[in-house]
Amino acid sequence: MASKKPFLMGIGGGSGSGKSTIVQELKENIGPEKISVINYDAYYRNRPELTFEERQNINFDHPDSLETQLMVEHIKQLISGESVQIPIYDYAKHLRSLKTINVVPSPIIIVDGILVLNDSQLREMIDLLVFVDVPPDLRFIRRLERDLSERGRTIDSVIKQYLATVRPMHEKFVEPSKHFADISIPGCGHNLKSVKRLMKLLQTLPAK
Repeated sequence: MASKKPFLMGIGGGSGSGKSTIVQELKENIGPEKISVINYDAYYRNRPELTFEERQNINFDHPDSLETQLMVEHIKQLISGESVQIPIYDYAKHLRSLKTINVVPSPIIIVDGILVLNDSQLREMIDLLVFVDVPPDLRFIRRLERDLSERGRTIDSVIKQYLATVRPMHEKFVEPSKHFADISIPGCGHNLKSVKRLMKLLQTLPAK
């Protein structure tokens, strides 16, 4: 008998909205062996032909900066029961690492990224679309803290990028995509009631 098709959940929302925190809580409470996670950010296009200065000027908040088709193929492989090698993106160099992450098939596949709900091909594949809706000031503070501590950025570069691309691209692509959501998590991105609701839904899925 063929195995049951995995349940796909997409989590979108602005940069710094707390998507990764929600994914981590779901994994911890449901069991990491039951959930495979694909981060959209890992699929930024590799542009080694550009200089570092040119790569710094890429609009990383525009859909064209992402190799969506490769991620779609990886999702299809996971659905088919195959393991995939997910890219690792080096945010300090703006290049893909030579290393990859092995992701194995699981009963639940979570696709996490600011533009997940924006892409029609992804929306058609995903069973449950979730949008994390957080005020801009809180998102900016979280993004600033993350980029300084984890991505080797300067305060000046984070602010310039936010004003030049993050905010306008959020308004153009991310914010409108929340209308496609099946479930919206409001507040500070750590809405316990909504997270528990997601957990309950995922825990009641039939066993694979």
